[in-house]
Amino acid sequence: QVQLLESGGGLVQAGGSLRLSCATAGRTASRAAMGWFRQAPGKEREFVAAIDWSGVSTYYADSVKGRFTISRDNAKNTVYLQMNSLKPDDTAIYYCAAESRVYGLGRATQQYEYAYWGQGTQVTVSS
Repeated sequence: QVQLLESGGGLVQAGGSLRLSCATAGRTASRAAMGWFRQAPGKEREFVAAIDWSGVSTYYADSVKGRFTISRDNAKNTVYLQMNSLKPDDTAIYYCAAESRVYGLGRATQQYEYAYWGQGTQVTVSS
């Protein structure tokens, strides 16, 4: 079992930055590939970024590539999402998620590929 808790959301102006954190707990948390998803009002939840268990390999949605960076510190049991050059379209609830298997490659982009989810943190970007 893996527990996830997001933090770091808030209100920011367009062009600004935020860093989201996802604290993880559980026997396999540090060995699980992780992902960030987001859900805007009235829209489906969508993939944002993924990272492998070691932190070496990352993967991004085209909409955030070059602006967002996913990273992890397994010693601190935390996964991060650094968001720069934020746009109003980035407004959403952001969720972190963990795969159930260990040593994943960090390429999963579909919700069903993740077994564990946090409760989400709200990010609002004003124009």
